Formats: sequence, structure tokens, C-alpha cells
Amino acid sequence: MPTVADLAGFLERFAPARSAADWDNVGLLLGDATGPADRVLTCLTVTADVVAEAIAERAQLIVSHHPVLFRAVKKLTGHTPDGRLLLPLLRAGIAVHSPHTAFDNCPGGINDSLAVRMGLSNVAPLRPGTPAKSYKLVVFVPDSDLAKVTDALFAAGAGRIGQYEQCSYRLNGTGTFFGGDETNPTVGQKGRREEVAEWRLEVLVPEASLGPALCAMRAAHSYEEPAFDVYPLHTRDAIASHGEGRIGDLPETTLGELARRTKERLGASVVQDVGDPNRPVRRLAIACGAAGEFLTDAIRAKADAFLVGEIRFHEALAAEAANIGLIVPGHYATERPAVEELAERLAKEFPTATVWASRRERDPFSISG
Repeated sequence: MPTVADLAGFLERFAPARSAADWDNVGLLLGDATGPADRVLTCLTVTADVVAEAIAERAQLIVSHHPVLFRAVKKLTGHTPDGRLLLPLLRAGIAVHSPHTAFDNCPGGINDSLAVRMGLSNVAPLRPGTPAKSYKLVVFVPDSDLAKVTDALFAAGAGRIGQYEQCSYRLNGTGTFFGGDETNPTVGQKGRREEVAEWRLEVLVPEASLGPALCAMRAAHSYEEPAFDVYPLHTRDAIASHGEGRIGDLPETTLGELARRTKERLGASVVQDVGDPNRPVRRLAIACGAAGEFLTDAIRAKADAFLVGEIRFHEALAAEAANIGLIVPGHYATERPAVEELAERLAKEFPTATVWASRRERDPFSISG
């Protein structure tokens, strides 16, 4: 039986909080991590309709792209909007996890999903992030300590590679030491050189976990002075994966044709565009949701067009002045498809759970006339 913590752990590995924007509020935002998560609903936003669906369908966890309690609140009562929305979830024991901009930016997240749907090649971050530092920790342990030290390192956050956990490398060998008069060796005797069968244990450690991992290793190790090395790394993820938005290449098309293709592939009710519909487009920048601030990045990257969920009037004028086309299918259209894909991803990872994308959620905008 998966728990809320199990789902939250997977989501953290898939969309790490470190890849979220500094201003964001992501992670488990409501509920008990120890509770069951046999029934999981994904959605773009927690609305009254989504709450009613979650309760009616006996969901135990909502994975909502947009955070609940995004800004600090002083009270949650039946007389406040947040209280009216969230108190029914609390009474029903339904937790809420919100990945938001971590889901936007992570490999396989919303912007990558948009890039795939639009047929981009040679895809790269539109706004590259600061690479996350990671290290290789090598520690030498006797056979009697191997399991204990390994478990301690994994519990401290070491040993993660992409979507895999508890990764390590072990090599058997012989260590030597000579203990002086002030030593108290765990094995052998002081005052003479000893040879001991030991394991070389290697694990990768993200920068944030390096201190806790070293403390855990020392606590689990039986040696008075454990021998270990720490190497800074340039990993594949640090070099290539992290950043905001996406930019890539298209087979040559026109702005008007690209707008029509966007409407079809995202299931948008309407797509707005800015610029000459006959202008050629070979290089497309993408940023999901309300991401007009990425226009300057798209211009700097020499994109022919910029696909964005929503944008302000004066930013549209700035795009015209900079001679870059705009494709604007709406906030909902750029993000909802990936929410449905997330439900499929969770269902595959947790096959005993029932996972579905909200059936009541809808775009608040409609077309009249």
C-alpha cells in the first residue's frame, strides 16, 4: 500500500524542489505524510470542483500543479476563501502535494512535454539554471561495517542517480595502517603496521546532503579515524538538465501554421498570435503558464517565435518591436496535458494505486459568439 510519503518521495526525485523558482511554494503542502495514497487525483489547480470530485471519488492525495496556500495566511476558517476550499479536504483526510515550477522545469516536466508535442529537436533550457553541485564520496570500511555504513549513507540522501536510489559501487581490497601510542584501533594493534581486508565504497552525494552524509558515515563507522575522500563532480544532470523554459528547432513552418498546429496539439479552444502569419519559424522558444518575463530570454536566444501560456499587452507590443512572433494558447492549454501525463506516470510507478487526472477540471475561459 503506497503512502503519501511514497508518492511525495517519487515526485521529489522526478521534480526536485531545488529546480523550483526561489519564490515558489512546492512539496507536500497539506495533510499527513504517513497516510495512505491508494487513490490519487492529479489536477492543474485545486478548485471547488476538484475538491468535490476528490471527496466523491474517495481520493487520499491530490497532486496539484499550482500550490495551495501559495501565500501566507493567518487563519483558515469557513469564512475565508482558503478555509472554504481546504477545510473539506482536511475533514476527508485528503493530502495535497504541489510540484509547480519544479514540474515546469524538470527533465520530462511540462516544458519538455510541450517541446515534444510541438516537435522540437535540439532542445535546451531557454534560461539555463545554476548547475547543482554534487560529489563522489569514497569511504573505506571493513566487511563488518559495510551494510551499516551503506544504509546510513542512503538514509542521509546519498546514492541517487536520476530516478534511481541506493546506488553505490564496491571494490574489495586491502588497507594498511600504523597506529601511534595515542590510538585505540578497532582492529589490530597499535605500534605495528596492520593489513586489513576492506571495501572501497563509492556513492554520489548532492551538495545539500554532503554534511549529513559525512556525519552519518562517521557515526556508523567503527573506525576511530575512517579513511574517506570527497571529489567534486561535473555530472550529466548538472551540465545539461536544469533550467527554465525550453528552446529548440522546428522543420521550417510559418507563424500562422504554427498557431494552427498548437491549437490542435494542445487541444486549445483558441490560440492568439502576434506577428506576420507568413513569417518563417525555424527556432521556437517555449515557456508554460504565465511566463511573459521569458520574452527577453527568447529574444536573446534569437528565437523566431515564442510559445507562452499567457502574456500581457505591453509584452506583446515589445514582441512586435523586437520582430519575434508570439503563440499564446492559454495558461490551461499549456499545462493541463502534462498533468494528464503525470497521472499516467504515477500509475505506472505505483501500479496498486488508482490514479486519474481530474475529470471535472476545466479551463475557466470559454469562447462566446
